[in-house]
Amino acid sequence: MTRRRRIGVLGGTFDPPHIGHLILAQECWWQLGLDEVRLVPAARSPLKQAAPRFPADLRARMVARAVEGHPAFTVSRIEIERTPPSYTVDTLESFAAAEPESELWLLLGGDQLLDLHRWRRPDRIVALARLAVAARPGEDRGTLAAAAERMAPGRVDWVDMPEIGVSATMVRERLDAGRPVRYLLPAGVEEVIRSAG
Repeated sequence: MTRRRRIGVLGGTFDPPHIGHLILAQECWWQLGLDEVRLVPAARSPLKQAAPRFPADLRARMVARAVEGHPAFTVSRIEIERTPPSYTVDTLESFAAAEPESELWLLLGGDQLLDLHRWRRPDRIVALARLAVAARPGEDRGTLAAAAERMAPGRVDWVDMPEIGVSATMVRERLDAGRPVRYLLPAGVEEVIRSAG
């Protein structure tokens, strides 16, 4: 029997994409033996009040530059091209329908696991994809394990990730203050931001 193709799906606003996103993608790819990690920029997150700082097309270009050169990392524009609002469950449904022979993993931080009950059709998300969860520093593993058992029993794979104190909010604040961001962003992302003015 042929091994099924294993695809990781990392969604987010990527406003902008930073090294933490790529480290999560890399650790999931390596630890879970994924064949591909598909980064999926959202036009706008249904759970966030504020609109993204950078336009969707620019964020997609930034993500494309960020993953340039990694043979297993790809970018999907499915959520940018879909009429808003765009939901993770719809994206997973599309991927599953297009590639029924593949197995899907949804890549999450621990905070997203705790919020999963607020997402559209979390039960369907868990039916379509296993969850690859990386706990962040300070997150209580017992609380996360209880949430995993409640939301996705037997469907969670835990991913160890180095501690990275970088967030998109921090990068935006540094950009606003004129502070350097070069080593917080993947190669090429700062160039895309600066060229956009």
